[in-house]
Amino acid sequence: MPRSAGCIFCKIVRGEAGAHRVYEDAHTIVFMDIFPVTDGHALVVTKDHFENLYEVDEPTLGAVARASLRVAAAIRAELAPDGLMVFQLNGEAAGQTVFHYHMHLMPRTRGEPLQLHTRVPGDPARLAATAARLSAALERLGLVD
Repeated sequence: MPRSAGCIFCKIVRGEAGAHRVYEDAHTIVFMDIFPVTDGHALVVTKDHFENLYEVDEPTLGAVARASLRVAAAIRAELAPDGLMVFQLNGEAAGQTVFHYHMHLMPRTRGEPLQLHTRVPGDPARLAATAARLSAALERLGLVD
């Protein structure tokens, strides 16, 4: 599918908007959520524009799963969370706020309240540092093609 001119995630894919990048392959890009609920909250985003799960094709969905597995391993190795929430929202009623298919990888610590979104922006320096740590972990683990 073509990329959407006004979509922020498409702008990131095209290099027209900044992001704290963690990983990239032919079909996906992974970057830090700029409104992180937890430290290490990353988004696995399709490079092609699909609004939601109902539009994404199977090969791209497979690439999202592969990128999710790789970045999840880096999160586990580098941040050592108690758990990891992996979720994807479809439609406004489900809480989707950016209408471009993406998967959330959210490290969890035991006892934290459960929430999906926050309106509090992350500290850019901390997001950059976390992205660098996760990218280095991917390299160290041999998970970059």
